Amino acid sequence: MRLTSSLSRRCQRDRTARADKGGQQRSTQRLATWAGRFLLIVSLVVAVSILLTSAAQAEPVQVQALAKSINTVLDNLRNWIMGILAGLATLFLTVGGVRYILAAGDPGEVEKAKSSFKSAGYGYGLATLAPLVVEIFKGIVGA
Repeated sequence: MRLTSSLSRRCQRDRTARADKGGQQRSTQRLATWAGRFLLIVSLVVAVSILLTSAAQAEPVQVQALAKSINTVLDNLRNWIMGILAGLATLFLTVGGVRYILAAGDPGEVEKAKSSFKSAGYGYGLATLAPLVVEIFKGIVGA
């Protein structure tokens, strides 16, 4: 009887220790997830506030004339496409880096971070191909 109760107490302690370790790991993962979400929200709020303040401080510009040629329009289009794609790719790269840092060993979060890195790579690749696309448009239009 004594041996059985001693063994059952030891088994109970082992189960409690394992449950505590699993609980600590889950709470650490939850904390990392919430920290990542918090950093993402803060970075988005900062980016939006920067955009809004710079737009609010800009002086109104009067348009003197429209574009002088189709080449000017296509060059401006190329610059806008490259800027937007590079900006989005940088955002995905930043989000992927934050996710990777805060993954805390969670394979699902690491995979999400890797997919963000892939998306950033696609964005940078498309940004570098934008001049080629505009040249093709120029060839089609005959400019």
